Amino acid sequence: MARPMTMTEKIFAAHAGLSEVHPGQLIKAKLDLVLGNDITAPPAIKEFEQISDKVFDKDKIVLVPDHFTPNKDIKSAEMAKTVREFAKKQNITHYFEVGRMGIEHVLLPEQGLVAPGEVIIGADSHTCTYGAVGAFATGVGSTDMACAMATGETWFKVPASIKVELTGKLAKWVSGKDVILKLIGMIGVDGARYQSLEFSGPGVASLTMTDRLTIANMAIEAGGKNGIFPIDGITEQYLTGRVKRVYTPVAADPAAEYVRTVAINLDELTPVVALPHLPENVRPVSEIAPTPIQQVIIGSCTNGRIEDLAQAAAIFDGRKIHPDVRAIIIPGSQTVYLEAIKLGYVEIFVKAGAVVSTPTCGPCLGGHMGIMAKGERAVATTNRNFRGRMGHVDSEVYLAGPAVAAASAVLGRIAGPEEVVQ
Repeated sequence: MARPMTMTEKIFAAHAGLSEVHPGQLIKAKLDLVLGNDITAPPAIKEFEQISDKVFDKDKIVLVPDHFTPNKDIKSAEMAKTVREFAKKQNITHYFEVGRMGIEHVLLPEQGLVAPGEVIIGADSHTCTYGAVGAFATGVGSTDMACAMATGETWFKVPASIKVELTGKLAKWVSGKDVILKLIGMIGVDGARYQSLEFSGPGVASLTMTDRLTIANMAIEAGGKNGIFPIDGITEQYLTGRVKRVYTPVAADPAAEYVRTVAINLDELTPVVALPHLPENVRPVSEIAPTPIQQVIIGSCTNGRIEDLAQAAAIFDGRKIHPDVRAIIIPGSQTVYLEAIKLGYVEIFVKAGAVVSTPTCGPCLGGHMGIMAKGERAVATTNRNFRGRMGHVDSEVYLAGPAVAAASAVLGRIAGPEEVVQ
């Protein structure tokens, strides 16, 4: 009999054609999807063209220009052109142009391009987002992407797994962002280095898909190889009508081995903030001294879904953004943008004094649409707050969920939602 395996181990075994795998084992696995964007795809395309003239499967490659788009300068325009022309030459099915795209890690689940039991790689570190639907998903370099586009497979070292046992239920204004920041604060930015974070326990059932996508997205911020959630009714409901192909979900064996278990009681969580300059510098927002800010970003692949915008709209409704604050709202996709318009959120944002942007990764990586000057501070629903991440090396990024970000925008300082909405 095969050894008891975790979710990640089972997915790897199936894609490597093996009855079982174990941590540390080197395998070659078949891929269900290969992803690239306007920054990482151009060098991958250059390498690809040295080894092949045809992709392994035009339906299993996704190209999303989302980082420096709409193009901010000539260099970014040339990079986007490289991706566009490659997609046309190779007849890539899933190429998403400006106006028909979204932030990649919001777009792919929304479009049903990722599914349980699949192996997905992307030349972007937050590809681990898709573990929310029970897939193995991880980021790779552009050279790995190039080889994968040619062969449809790549090599992995099977990661050991950490079980994250969730109990309880989130309180109002507490979201998946608070869960993952709490976890990173507990184990550190290298606490899961090259390990799989497998979420389990009765608390999972209380988490929405938006919560799960946010949590899986930031597994990399704890050093994780991937983050993965079990498949349940919430997952299946989300996938219904999105994923049109047959997929094979997996579940961890009861006797699967984990290097350790980390317990989190969701009942006990409150809104938190990660202070500069590491995501592990986590504090409850209630314990942070009054800290003036100049910018708020609500959006990104971490918190750009409609539920995230709903939290922000509930706080902005009937209120004005502080005169010292620039607030930038970035819907994660065109679909999210349209829904936000229909629900009246965009009108609320504009009346409050915010700018609403087309979907873009722009400010998160210091690309465009929200670069900070020396000495400025931002509260952002993005995923990294390294020094210089969003502009000048002497600027500061405070990571938080949408509720804290919106409340901070209204009060002009880091603040909790209860200070604004009673």
